[in-house]
Amino acid sequence: MKRLMGLINLDHEHHLFNELTYFRNSASIPFAGRYRLIDFTLSNIVNTGIEEVAIFVRNKYRSLLDHLGTGENWDLNRRNGGLFILPPDWHDPSDKSKGDLQFFHNNRDYFHRSNAEYVLISGSQFITNTDYKEAFQFHLDRGADVTLISTQVEKLLPEHERFFKVEADDLGWVKNITNDKHNPLIFTGVYIINKELLMKLVDECIAYHKDHFFVHGVAEKINQLKIQNYRYRGYSAFINSIESYYRQNMKLLCLEDYEKLFYQKHLVRTKISNNPSVQYKKHAQVNRSILANGCVINGKIEGSILFRGVEVHKGSSIKNSIIMQRCTIEEDVYLENVILDKDVQITKGQRLIGSPDKPFVVAKRQVI
Repeated sequence: MKRLMGLINLDHEHHLFNELTYFRNSASIPFAGRYRLIDFTLSNIVNTGIEEVAIFVRNKYRSLLDHLGTGENWDLNRRNGGLFILPPDWHDPSDKSKGDLQFFHNNRDYFHRSNAEYVLISGSQFITNTDYKEAFQFHLDRGADVTLISTQVEKLLPEHERFFKVEADDLGWVKNITNDKHNPLIFTGVYIINKELLMKLVDECIAYHKDHFFVHGVAEKINQLKIQNYRYRGYSAFINSIESYYRQNMKLLCLEDYEKLFYQKHLVRTKISNNPSVQYKKHAQVNRSILANGCVINGKIEGSILFRGVEVHKGSSIKNSIIMQRCTIEEDVYLENVILDKDVQITKGQRLIGSPDKPFVVAKRQVI
């Protein structure tokens, strides 16, 4: 879709991930056994037919660079367009921009070089499997300056408090963007805007020393812009904390929810791995769990998610836990409501127990 370009803006994302973001930004956090959070956003953009995508990322981006590489796994290693990762690398002494406006200002040539007329902007904490073709057509048909993509949740949870809420009339015109804790119509962080208007609003925000493009360039100009609301009705999740991360992973152990997210017409793309199939040894017992390739299991796994290359030794039991890549669980270990980051080793006989509301988290490369 050459009329539309993509932008993943990670600069103002709220997160409370603690140990999981000691060594990475939140978009790089592993999820659902073999993915990263950014995989869903990037896949949705690519599945829309967008062929050029930029990512604004300010810090802790080594893990992200390693995961995305050239963009080959998303069909973005192309001669024209492709994937552009734009870290904060500028040395203009006259630059007075702040916040994410620095990225827009100092990467202005990225937008000018493109022949696209519109920009789809997204974060990485709205998890779904879709494309935005219908939303883009909706934007064109309504003649809007900006189209916000929202979704209505059945139950408001703590993670929803940090996302903006949308108030719109019966024709979809947005009347207010608020922080109302009781409004279930949540702005997903995805929106479509005319590129020329985008750059104009960027210049206005910089001129008035603003630091947040969406807040100051869009939300505060709600009476000056024609803003439409497009309601997305498919399966989705919001992840911006340890608790929401744990909850949404555990939710996928329900087959119905797993199928709603992954058994769609589109694939969720991720970095390809050549691990062998899971190896189940003599004492392996696995119930209601997700196990990725490369795991070697000789213990009991119940209601848990194990990423690639996890080893579980004889006599060990893992319950309601998330175990990331290449962790080693030695003999006679008991884990319940635990999150282990990558390359953690749990030595023989250890017992780690958290709770569903506050899982026990171990940062990567630790030995317990």
